[in-house]
Amino acid sequence: MDDRGGGSFVAVRRISQGLERGNTCHSTSAEVVAGSAAWLGRGLSCVCAQRRESDARPSFDLTPAQEECLLRLQNRIDIAYDSSITEHQEALRTLWNVAFPEEELRGLISEQWKEMGWQGKDPSTDFRGGGFISLENLLFFAKNFPKSFQDLLRKQEGDRSLWEYPFAVAGVNITFMLIQMLDLEAVKPRTLVGATFLKFLAENDSAFDLLYCITFKLMDHEWLAMHASYMDFNTVMKATRRQLEKELLIEDISRLEELPSYGLLNR
Repeated sequence: MDDRGGGSFVAVRRISQGLERGNTCHSTSAEVVAGSAAWLGRGLSCVCAQRRESDARPSFDLTPAQEECLLRLQNRIDIAYDSSITEHQEALRTLWNVAFPEEELRGLISEQWKEMGWQGKDPSTDFRGGGFISLENLLFFAKNFPKSFQDLLRKQEGDRSLWEYPFAVAGVNITFMLIQMLDLEAVKPRTLVGATFLKFLAENDSAFDLLYCITFKLMDHEWLAMHASYMDFNTVMKATRRQLEKELLIEDISRLEELPSYGLLNR
């Protein structure tokens, strides 16, 4: 992956419970503050997203169908967000509309974006960490699991921290973490977890997007269980990755919908 590192992170101070507003391949009122880059910094310095030496293992052979699916997913991963492309602009507008249907977006560059958990008024600067696919992941989550998406966006579940993780930037981190965990930029998977995921991908071309939704909800579940605040984000992500790896390696799991953490999602 090319260098898509960002700058400093933002933390969201929760003022109330949520954001109060007015009226096969078978083709979330909040106050935003800036801080130094503890978990989203140069090169996306989230600890959980670093490739580990133990990941350098012999590669696993793929079936032709798995190779085709992996190549298609790699092509998605390689697409950088480009604010000059109409399709990308419209995808960003759509994300706002599904997140805040009751409020009209004043522009693609607007202070409004901070309420979703972007670092500044221009979300395009944050996509350097995950590319266009990170926007696609957020849209897939919003459209397929709207209740869970809104619960996380507005922090509606559990005993929340005073200083919460920023929703949108956390989403970009999750995309990046999954790409690294599954070793998706390699010609062939070099971990059992990566090889196992490609079996799911061969049966469901949306497997990466679905796993993203599961991971986001699992991360929030771990966040609440650990009574975490924004300085604990790395620790929470590491715990999320460990749990996800364990679940992906459970025997006799043939679909991502059978993963234990899938049950955390609500449509």
